[in-house]
Amino acid sequence: MEQTITAEPQVDRRALVAAGVTVVLWASAFVAIRSAAPYFSPGALALGRLLAGSVVLGTIWLVRREGLPPRAAWPGILGSGILWFGLYMVVLNWGEQEVDAGTAAMVVNVGPIMIALLGGWLLGEGFPPRLMSGMAVSFLGAVVVGVSMSDGGRASVVGVLLCLLAAVTYAGGVVCQKPALRHGSALQVTTFGCFVGTAACLPFAGQLVSQMTDAPLSATLNVLYLGVFPTALAFTTWAYALARTTAGKMGATTYVVPTMVVLMAWMVLGEIPGWLTLAGGLLCLAGVAVSRGRPARA
Repeated sequence: MEQTITAEPQVDRRALVAAGVTVVLWASAFVAIRSAAPYFSPGALALGRLLAGSVVLGTIWLVRREGLPPRAAWPGILGSGILWFGLYMVVLNWGEQEVDAGTAAMVVNVGPIMIALLGGWLLGEGFPPRLMSGMAVSFLGAVVVGVSMSDGGRASVVGVLLCLLAAVTYAGGVVCQKPALRHGSALQVTTFGCFVGTAACLPFAGQLVSQMTDAPLSATLNVLYLGVFPTALAFTTWAYALARTTAGKMGATTYVVPTMVVLMAWMVLGEIPGWLTLAGGLLCLAGVAVSRGRPARA
């Protein structure tokens, strides 16, 4: 019998490199947020990060003269700007005041399941059994993480719930951003999404000014780092790669982020999650893997 060999689709290597840059910089963001958290409130930290990112992105946008995004891109830009650049950053900053960086990364990384859920609901892609099974596993993992960190109190459980909310807003931002990239460039969509997020966080301007005067230089540099690298650069490389592949596949690239965060947090902050916390985080990731995996073929 003859065997038919199906050619694999050619991989866009530039998109892979862009996704790799995004993963490394986003992993470092969890550590930088944790370092700056003692000196900045969640909203002030988000606004400082977004202001720095807006300056860098706006300068590049002006130099490249790409012009305003097309009208068709604006609904997605507004949605991703409010949900991802605005709400996500505030909620994640708040969550990282309650839990360590590695735990936050593991819980937030259920985002790909949320993306699939929103795609099934908003885009009519359905709810396959693997997705529902993965959701159940990840939910169990989140419960284990919350129990392991509660120590009889409420603060850590609140932190886990905030990280879950961050995952939801991250997923909503991706689902909004994907259609916008059909009409605008990666730089346009990222730049104006950052502008929208900055505008949404302006109510925290008073907190940012007062806290920045009291914060040590290292904390302020962390804020600038967050704006220039994990925001301006990493969100642009993400959008570049997302425009060249599916949202589900891009979500899958973030599987490696929690491992990198745990290693970075251990080296920089001396934070090591407990064994039960790690087990819960691994369950979260296992649920994502189950939901995004392909059924075996005969």
